[in-house]
Amino acid sequence: MDVLPPLPGLLPWPVPDPRAHHFVTHYSDMHDLVADLVAPEHAPAYVVSVLETSRELIRHSYYRYEFSTVAVTYSLFALERALAEHLGVKKTLQQLIERAAATGVITADLADRLDSGRQLRNKLAHGELTGSALPPKWAVNMVRAAFDTAALLYPTPAGPGE
Repeated sequence: MDVLPPLPGLLPWPVPDPRAHHFVTHYSDMHDLVADLVAPEHAPAYVVSVLETSRELIRHSYYRYEFSTVAVTYSLFALERALAEHLGVKKTLQQLIERAAATGVITADLADRLDSGRQLRNKLAHGELTGSALPPKWAVNMVRAAFDTAALLYPTPAGPGE
């Protein structure tokens, strides 16, 4: 397991997590990694807030590697509520993902990507994985699934004549 050693106390300014060099060279590279994670303009504030926080957690995993795993699990909070509201049912996240795929709200590929995040969340909750299990580049793909789903649930309204 790739675990961060104990820190020497309070730090005056964030320092890069030593594991960050495995996926980027500089913090500025993190901006490129998350650049296309943009919340839908017409999504409710609770969805936008959670998605943007998830994106920023990935960006800041440069300073704490485990933030990338937290980003995936956090992105599912808004998604679970949004799917339940959109589908008009109160079910588990797995059931919501399955129903959204079965009714054509999301694609089968998107459902698979969301389910991977759900399984990660469950394994973390049951102690089968640790927060360092997910490199930021993998986290981006899982969080992107939440952004893609939100874009389908809250599309930009068509303008006149479209």
